[in-house]
Amino acid sequence: MEKINIICVDDQPEVLDSVLRDLRPLNSCFRLEGVESASECRELLEEFDQDGELTGLIISDHVMPGGSGVELLGGIAKDDRFAGTRKILLTGQATHADTIQAVNDAHIDNYLEKPWDPAVLLATARKLLTRFIMDKGIDHMPYMSCLDQATLLDYLRRN
Repeated sequence: MEKINIICVDDQPEVLDSVLRDLRPLNSCFRLEGVESASECRELLEEFDQDGELTGLIISDHVMPGGSGVELLGGIAKDDRFAGTRKILLTGQATHADTIQAVNDAHIDNYLEKPWDPAVLLATARKLLTRFIMDKGIDHMPYMSCLDQATLLDYLRRN
């Protein structure tokens, strides 16, 4: 079973704790990591890459000291080592221009506004992680309890 990580980035500890709590059902299949800055996220990505681990999903706030979420996700999108890593921008402070940049430059997979609905966040994460696993050609069976069944069925029907 591949080691697949989820990184959550938010400079507000209470918000970060809430995101991690909402994603806790995924703990049985994926490792959840929380960091408070874009630089910490980049360091963690480097560490995972050096250890041969995959990062399936990054959920990032936008407005943070030391670098915005759009800048962070845009840099990740341009790094071939993280091709296929799914990205969610979770914010309440992005402007229309920020959102356009996130879609065009950071190639985000989803945008959720704060405050978010925990069920929507979890369902979105499941769908994106299912796509990540199927697109990478990873054996999906060990992850079945955490995957989105409708997305999985769609992939299996098409192949």
